[in-house]
Amino acid sequence: MANTGTGRRKTAVAQVRLTQGTGKVLINKRTLEEYFPVETTRNDAFLPFTVTNTTGQFDVFITVKGGGKTGQGGAVKLGIARALVEYNEEFRIVLRKFDSLTRDPRMVERKKYGLKKARKRFQFSKR
Repeated sequence: MANTGTGRRKTAVAQVRLTQGTGKVLINKRTLEEYFPVETTRNDAFLPFTVTNTTGQFDVFITVKGGGKTGQGGAVKLGIARALVEYNEEFRIVLRKFDSLTRDPRMVERKKYGLKKARKRFQFSKR
């Protein structure tokens, strides 16, 4: 039976499916190293497996859309954590301690009229 979890970060959304297996990882039908070439993003995304000592016990199938690579990594992390809690409720305490079950609420602030960006102003000239 597959355990599922949905993770979000910024504008990225990841749908994670865990099945009992040997540790095979497919993200958008590509390998982990191919999809996340930066090692820090990979380590952050798969932190839930490390802290629960379940590395290599599941085959992971992930569909991720939107955002950039870092945002997608954060979305994958939350999705995996939620799927692991669905698999075993006892993991909740450990994952909560490592802040893996909290959705990061930070979003891009909108640009305001009369400004260059969200907060940056045009250069002030007294005369």
